[in-house]
Amino acid sequence: MPDGAILLTPSQRIAWLRLIRTDNVGPQTFRQLINREGSAEAALVALPQLLQRAGTHVRIPSVAEAEDEIAGLERYGARLVASGESDYPALLKYISGAPPLVAIAGGQRVDWQHNVAIVGARNASTAGHKFARMLANDLGHARYTIVSGLARGIDAAAHAASLQTGTVAVLAGGIDQIYPAENLPLAREILENGGALLTEMPLGWEPRARDFPRRNRLVSGLTLGTVVVEAAKRSGSLITARLALEQNREVFAVPGSPLDPRAEGGNALIQQGAHLITNAQDIIDVLREADPSRTSLLEPDWLPETDFFEMAPPSENERAVLIESLSVTPVPVDDVIKSTGIATGRVQTLLLELDLEGRIEWSSGQLVALRP
Repeated sequence: MPDGAILLTPSQRIAWLRLIRTDNVGPQTFRQLINREGSAEAALVALPQLLQRAGTHVRIPSVAEAEDEIAGLERYGARLVASGESDYPALLKYISGAPPLVAIAGGQRVDWQHNVAIVGARNASTAGHKFARMLANDLGHARYTIVSGLARGIDAAAHAASLQTGTVAVLAGGIDQIYPAENLPLAREILENGGALLTEMPLGWEPRARDFPRRNRLVSGLTLGTVVVEAAKRSGSLITARLALEQNREVFAVPGSPLDPRAEGGNALIQQGAHLITNAQDIIDVLREADPSRTSLLEPDWLPETDFFEMAPPSENERAVLIESLSVTPVPVDDVIKSTGIATGRVQTLLLELDLEGRIEWSSGQLVALRP
């Protein structure tokens, strides 16, 4: 096991799974609860009191439910991997809001250190399909693993062209909920050839529209860079590119005809500073020195260092003041602390309570806003 790597015990893995599957507990809330209480087990014990003070109720999965999910994953040949464990995808740990647990099936031929995302239009042109296949094949033979979202069009072309060299499909639903269903044979081929399927969603979870942008942050976060082959101005591919920039990753775009709406997104990215590429070597040259571990996150997750146990709980007046200071526009938590004058520890308690109530949302790690 690499130096610094952890290995959860079976009981710890169950506690982690119960905590991250608790209603309204996302990656940032998970980490703040762990930071506050010291362990997932302690956080589960503390949750009822936090919820009572917030006047709300969320469902905490039982031990039996967590055990059932783990057993179900095993039936699909998948495993739960925790952040900090040696087989957690290496590049993913450097993004803001990295999932504490991911389910992974397969992966025997995947080099998690050298990944490139290829994304693009679902209704891609014949030329777009051909170019995506060429890029994926050439990058694969240059020992890069190809990552995409298993969607129709460019995603599927990139996966199919890199079956022999290694590819990872990131799912918006559970490991047993392949979407679209027409790509189920492709998912099977990925596994048969040593590639991997990866998701942070529970077993049995059917993907909803809002789950795809969440999935896209993992597509970009697993990689050194994201390549956009064809994309309309408003598309999931451009969301992935934006997320890649937020994660300090490289963004590449293939130029296209101004007359083709499928090229508008890629051309706009190039105008905004993305690397224009015409072949795989253009990507390889840029990524040769890429190493996210050498660069701090622009906005790391907000995890205050304070002694919560010697601090009085926040008052109703402080809660009202904090809510009044927030809006639907994301602001740094440090600015909220300065503007309200509320002690850091009590601000974290209030934000945890509001998060568990589903009233706030986090972005880029340390920005908080009221939900619209």
